[in-house]
Amino acid sequence: MLTDTHAHLDYPDFDQDFPEVLRRAHEAGVTRIITIGTSLESSRRAVALAEKHPCIYAVIGVHPTSALEAEEDVVTPLRELAKSPRVVAIGETGLDYYRMPSEKLLASDKFEGTYTEALASNQLTVEGSIQDGAYKSAQAALFQEQLDLAVELGLNVVIHQRSAWDETLEILKPYTGKLRAVFHCFGNSFEQAQELIRLNHMVSFTGIITFKNAELVQETAAKIPGDSFMVETDCPYLAPIPFRGKRCEPAHTRVVAETIAKLRGESIGDLAALTTRNADEFFRFQGR
Repeated sequence: MLTDTHAHLDYPDFDQDFPEVLRRAHEAGVTRIITIGTSLESSRRAVALAEKHPCIYAVIGVHPTSALEAEEDVVTPLRELAKSPRVVAIGETGLDYYRMPSEKLLASDKFEGTYTEALASNQLTVEGSIQDGAYKSAQAALFQEQLDLAVELGLNVVIHQRSAWDETLEILKPYTGKLRAVFHCFGNSFEQAQELIRLNHMVSFTGIITFKNAELVQETAAKIPGDSFMVETDCPYLAPIPFRGKRCEPAHTRVVAETIAKLRGESIGDLAALTTRNADEFFRFQGR
């Protein structure tokens, strides 16, 4: 038995063949799928799917890249959605500084010439800095609101982190002992994974583990303690080899698990049992 701990089944990518997607997952040994909200509306769809299908559970939250467009009050509707017994965590939440508003300014028609010339523009420096600062502040506030809600509800959190490692940990550290987090789609070093483990958090691996240039995360997966990681697809994104370039789906969790088992010198049965137990403990499925 395997658990896909991070999927986006509410996305339109699955509208045309949803029953077949679930059937293929079952045939691959994926008996549970956690579908993740990225906005209030996405979270509502996630809960609806979880309440309809016994193999699906929901995580509800607002993605950091939606911080500027998010409703003024996300906590009240998320708290209401969390009343469903099918909700097992808050997320995905966190910080994402990979693409900042200043980059859009550089790409706009407002600026001509080279990148260096654009950076030298006082208008770009001031306007870009203001927009970047507002974006980061909105993400941080949204992140903290969802962490506070998780503590209030006694739930753990699913974290999205991209190009904001230190800042994410700075916000998360005061919550040590109050909740646990899983850093999904983990692609960082073993040393960074250890930093999370010392704080009693976890990581989760995707199809990236199968990519040829994924030596860093492959080393992490090979060395990380067995009680500190889970497996996921992040579907419809990040399809593993040999499906790369196609739509990812929960059945591909098996490919992720098989790859990690090989890296660790373990059987797929043992790896599946291990990661399923970890998911049980983190998401607390019992009684839901």
